[in-house]
Amino acid sequence: MKNEKISFAWNSIVEDILGTNVVTGARLKNLVTGATTELACDGVFVAIGHRPNTDLFKGQLNMDEKGYLLTSQGTATNVAGVFAAGDVQDTKYRQAITAAGSGCMAAIDAERFLEHQ
Repeated sequence: MKNEKISFAWNSIVEDILGTNVVTGARLKNLVTGATTELACDGVFVAIGHRPNTDLFKGQLNMDEKGYLLTSQGTATNVAGVFAAGDVQDTKYRQAITAAGSGCMAAIDAERFLEHQ
């Protein structure tokens, strides 16, 4: 926050990325005031946050208090044949490339599960 090259747009969402072929800016909407502004920039890094999108599994799969799916023996959930990978179960690395590796782990676990059925 002390870096003068960084500015913060609190309570805002990106409505549009501006530019043709290259980024020239972003259109922001303030969720408190409803005002839209354009921010000139050469690039955009989008972070999707740290809340797992697991609401549809409530009451079906075991979760921790933050909504991450609980797994054991790799990617297995509490329901036989249901495996979880990546952002929905990884509380430490979340959105890093580990999601791809974790997805591969879940695919192998699912394959082995099906072999034994």
